[in-house]
Amino acid sequence: MSINNESYPHEIIGDISNNDILIIADHASNHVPNDIDLGIDKKLLHNHIAVDIGVKKVSEIMVETFPISAIRARQSRLVIDLNRGEDNPDAIPRISDAHEIAGNNIDDEHRKARVERFHKPYHEKIEQILHNKKPKLILSLHSFTNHLKSAPDTQRPWDIGILYGEHEATSKQAIGILKEYGLNVGDQLPYSGKILNYTMDRHAEALQVPYFGVEMRQDLVADSQGCERFAQILGETCLKITKMLA
Repeated sequence: MSINNESYPHEIIGDISNNDILIIADHASNHVPNDIDLGIDKKLLHNHIAVDIGVKKVSEIMVETFPISAIRARQSRLVIDLNRGEDNPDAIPRISDAHEIAGNNIDDEHRKARVERFHKPYHEKIEQILHNKKPKLILSLHSFTNHLKSAPDTQRPWDIGILYGEHEATSKQAIGILKEYGLNVGDQLPYSGKILNYTMDRHAEALQVPYFGVEMRQDLVADSQGCERFAQILGETCLKITKMLA
């Protein structure tokens, strides 16, 4: 089943009713609705501040290849960051990695309208999905840049990072499996899931659904070959973990 209507802030790919693994991708799109002006150079929409590079393609390959479904955001994280609480100022960022997002300097009324339009229905849809059929495993799929404009001297050498909140058992399993593929795996890197884990805290942890959060390094999923590689590795990792959970 796929939902692609422009009015929806999310899209679903794969047969959720029959699959036991669910990908949740908060930052899969760089789309900006026509009625929203972010006040930025359009080139920045292809930058990491606007979209998690590689996530859309990797999730598509995983759904096509494995018994996996996905729900993905359909608008840029600069329109609204769905991995932040609706009351978090960074949910509608005014600055992102040293870039000013002038169009996000909005009043409370317009902010509330964006939350109602994008944030609430996205998370309500996830809640509905988990209520109708709780998956065996959730994969929170993201990617990270290895070059931060705001911290040019910071080294981010990991191929992939695994993030988690209070429930860490599944993530520790994932770390062990991914290392077997020869990846340089960051445990709570490039940042900690105990600090930033809103979507998984709200849905997976609250319902005690096993999950792990992934941050793929963007230069490694910037082309089709890289996306194929990571999709295969992550798909196999998910299957191995579900077998462990059985």
